[in-house]
This record gives sequence, structure tokens and C-alpha cells, in this order.
Amino acid sequence: MTMTDPIADMLTRIRNAGMVKHDTVLIPASKMKLAIAKILKDEGFITDYEVVKGKPHRDIKIRLRYMEDNKPAISGLKRVSKPGLRVYAQKREIPRVYGGMGIAIMSTSTGLRTGHQAWRQSSGGEILCYVW
Repeated sequence: MTMTDPIADMLTRIRNAGMVKHDTVLIPASKMKLAIAKILKDEGFITDYEVVKGKPHRDIKIRLRYMEDNKPAISGLKRVSKPGLRVYAQKREIPRVYGGMGIAIMSTSTGLRTGHQAWRQSSGGEILCYVW
């Protein structure tokens, strides 16, 4: 079975694990997914992540973060740019997610960045997803 959108699969696995209150979730590893996990950790949406070396392939083990009332730190994930419809934004078009409470993850010419980081660097790019 071939997967047409691995980033959407990653976001769905995180969303589903948070809804059923799992502590960790395993995701097949790639460079792009590792960069997304790093951004999620830096922005405080997940506790930690690590690469687990398995026999057929590597996995990313993401440790989810929960608030004091046992609600997930990630209340929403939305895939924006899809394989069938790519969505790009220039510097002046970078969206603010939930009035600044969430982040937009963008693929720029200098790597994966949050929308705010891309705006500060005066660079646009492909909007991968929103996290709030």
C-alpha cells in the first residue's frame, strides 16, 4: 500500500493518539517529519520525540503533552497544502493561526519554519499545516 500524503498521516496519528489520551505515538520516520516534530517540541505542543531504530525502517516516537486538566496541548491540527493542491504564501500573506495562539508550519527555502519565523526572515513558502 502506498501512502500519498505522509504528513497528513503523521498529523492524523498525533490527533488520534491525543483524543484517546495515549502517552506516545509511533510514526514512520523521514527528514520532513523529524523537522515537524522538532518544531512541535520547540513550540511546546509535545514533550519530546526520539528516533527509534527498527528492523525494516526507523520510527519517530513522539511523547504527547497534556495540560493539568488532562486535555491535550494540541487541540487541533489541519493539513493545508496537499499533494493535489499546493498552497503557497508570500511574506505578507502568511496567516496567523487563532490570533497568534497557534502556529503555521511552512516549508521555506531555508528549511521548515513556523509562520512567525518565516515572516521575520522575510521569506514565504509552502504552508504545510496549522497547529493550535
